[in-house]
Amino acid sequence: MITYNSYPYIDLVKTGGHLKRLVRRRRYSVREIQALLHLSCPQPVYRWFKGQALPSVDHLYVLSKLLGVHMEELVVPGKEEPEGEALRRRQYLLFQEEREKQIMRYWKRVQQAA
Repeated sequence: MITYNSYPYIDLVKTGGHLKRLVRRRRYSVREIQALLHLSCPQPVYRWFKGQALPSVDHLYVLSKLLGVHMEELVVPGKEEPEGEALRRRQYLLFQEEREKQIMRYWKRVQQAA
């Protein structure tokens, strides 16, 4: 139950492990997932598996189709946390998202220079 002083969240580490197990169970390689999701490099997939980031909603949708599960089954919920922790988590996720965008911009520049 969501209350004013709590915030539900997705457990990144458990979700990453869960995604990795589902992908392996279907016998997909990281490179195959990269290609099927039209990713320019495999690093995002490895970050998902390590619990460092979450796939975008678009990627979750495609993964759910590839793996034969509902999108909601791809993520592992965490326990509700106090409001202060929730705020810190949201700030961290925003920071991670911005960092990923910077890495992708850098990667595109490297590819264009090659």
